[in-house]
Amino acid sequence: MMAVLAEWLSVPLLAVGIFLVVSGGVGLLRFPDIFCRMHAAGVTETLASGLILLGLMLLAGWGIAAFKLLLILLFLLITSPTASHALAKAALHGGMKVDPDKKETF
Repeated sequence: MMAVLAEWLSVPLLAVGIFLVVSGGVGLLRFPDIFCRMHAAGVTETLASGLILLGLMLLAGWGIAAFKLLLILLFLLITSPTASHALAKAALHGGMKVDPDKKETF
């Protein structure tokens, strides 16, 4: 019974995570400047990886595999926002400006 419930809960988590990965990739391709692209990648990929790892933890059950997935999740939750912040600071330090009137799309 619990295995069936875990499968039913993990499928929506994995599906939403996959959707966020795809939408983050589209945002990387479609947004006009580095700051918008960084926002698309940073936010969606952090949430997507969290949802995918939670879905995988439900499928793995209690054990060493779930513990390892939890450690990966904690590592990603710390490093992904830090990397986005470092990229934004480097872009600003490199002379890139935020242009709110820029409306370029493909």
